[in-house]
Formats: sequence, C-alpha cells, structure tokens
Amino acid sequence: MGTFFLFLFGLSVILVVLSVKTVPQGAQYTVQRFGKYTNTLTPGLNIIFPVIDQIGAKVNMMEQVLDVPSQEIITKDNAMVRVDGVIFYQVIDAAKASYEVSNLNQAIIQLTMTNIRTVMGSMDLDELLSKRDEINTRLLTVVDDATTPWGVKVTRIEIKDISPPKDLVDSMGRQMKAEREKRAVILEAEGLRQAEILKAEGQKQARVLEAEGRKEASFRDAEARERLAQAEARATLMVSEAIAKGDVQAINYFVAQKYVEALQHIASAPNHKIVLMPLEASSLIGALGGIGELTKQVFDKKKSEA
Repeated sequence: MGTFFLFLFGLSVILVVLSVKTVPQGAQYTVQRFGKYTNTLTPGLNIIFPVIDQIGAKVNMMEQVLDVPSQEIITKDNAMVRVDGVIFYQVIDAAKASYEVSNLNQAIIQLTMTNIRTVMGSMDLDELLSKRDEINTRLLTVVDDATTPWGVKVTRIEIKDISPPKDLVDSMGRQMKAEREKRAVILEAEGLRQAEILKAEGQKQARVLEAEGRKEASFRDAEARERLAQAEARATLMVSEAIAKGDVQAINYFVAQKYVEALQHIASAPNHKIVLMPLEASSLIGALGGIGELTKQVFDKKKSEA
C-alpha cells in the first residue's frame, strides 16, 4: 500500500513538471494537442495539459538577419553583374511562421533572390549603380507583401555589393576619365572666355574714363579761354572808357601791352635763334613811361578816396 502511494506521488510530481513550461524572453512556443495546434505560449511561466499537450515549435520572435547569397544578374542593357545582400526580418505570428511555410529562412532567402533578379533586371547598369535606395525600397515592398501570410515582417533589405565584370569596370573608368577631361576643357574655355570678357570690359571702362578726362579737360580749357576773353574784354572796356574821358596815358598803356606781347611771341618762336628788327627805343620807353604814369594816377586816386 505504501508503495502504491509512493507511485502516485511520484507520478503527480512528474505530471506537474510536465505541465509547467517556462518560455524565455524573445521567444514563443506553439502547443499541439494530439498533433493539432491549439495555442501559443508567451514568455514567462505557462501551464499545459501533460501527456496530451506537447510543445510544437520554439520560435525566435526577435529581429533576425539573413545573408543573401551572391548571384549573377543580367541588367536591362545586357550587362552581367554579381549582386549580394542582407535581409532583416522579425516573426510577428509564431503559429503562421511555424505552420504556413516549411523552412522559413530558406523560403525568405529564395523569395528575396528571385525578386532581386526581377527588380534589378529591369534597370540599366547606370541606374543600378546610382539608385540603390530605390532598389532597396522596391525589394522591401515586394518581399514584405509576399511574407505577410507567413507571419513575418521584413524590416529592411540592403544590397551589399554590386560587382560588374573587370572589362566593364575598365570601360567605365575610361568613360569617367573622358568625362573629367571634357569638363576640364569646358572649364578652361569658360575661364578664357571670362578673362576676355573682363579684359574687354576693362578696356571699355578705360576708354570711357579717358573720354571723360578729355571732356573735363576740354571743358576746363574752354572755361579758361572764356575767363581770359572776359578779362581782355574788361581791360579793353576800361581802356575805351579812359580814352573817351580824354586820358592819353590809357592809350599808351594799351599799345605798350600789345607791343610787349608781340615781342614775347617773336622771341619764343622755335625756328629762330637771332631776331633782328628795327625798334624805336624812345617809343617803347615812352610807352613804358605811360604805363608808369597811369599806375601812379591809379594809386593817387585810391589814396585820395581813402
């Protein structure tokens, strides 16, 4: 009898141990009853019916990464390139990931490789090398929609490397070199053109400034001649008034002034070294005396007025 109770106690302990299941954080367990899915165990302590319930699949619910194997792709312009990539995904439904698809990781890899060939095969090589973000976005949209029935969320797809053949790389290098040389020639031509434009602008400005200078000089010369003419006119007027009043000395002053100016012009002529001309010294001295007398009268008049 004691053995029977001991057997029952041991059996109870075994059943309790079998009924208690602990699920770690970041995982979920599916439960099968007689081979059929019934429910999913979440992280923590869970109770199941021993013997009739069994753990079906242990699913990792954390984000995972898969490497996409390298493969050769023919682009739209018939260029052969080798491409590989990486996938980030997360299981959001443990039951679907366990029972809707067999070998989930392999299915995701094959699906991604197929869509890489489809997306990248519809693009030219230049687009392939310059539009990686667009390729990643298109791949993510297609693969995520295809894996939704499997209870999977694809978070990112990145193309790691695009490797054209060596001869194509050499051809692209020559093309790039030619483009650089073309841009250099264009920039040099633009620089020469700009330099010529600036030089012409400078010459134009110099001519404008020179013309402005000549204009200003002509204006000042005309103004000086006008003032000289006005001074001569005033002097002539004063002499005329003096003559009208009967002042003979004014006539002597006027004649002596013109006489001296004529002698100055004759003496300063560049083609004469010796000047011979008859001069009446008494006339010149008389004229000078008239100038002195006229000056004396002017000063005496000012003193008497003061």
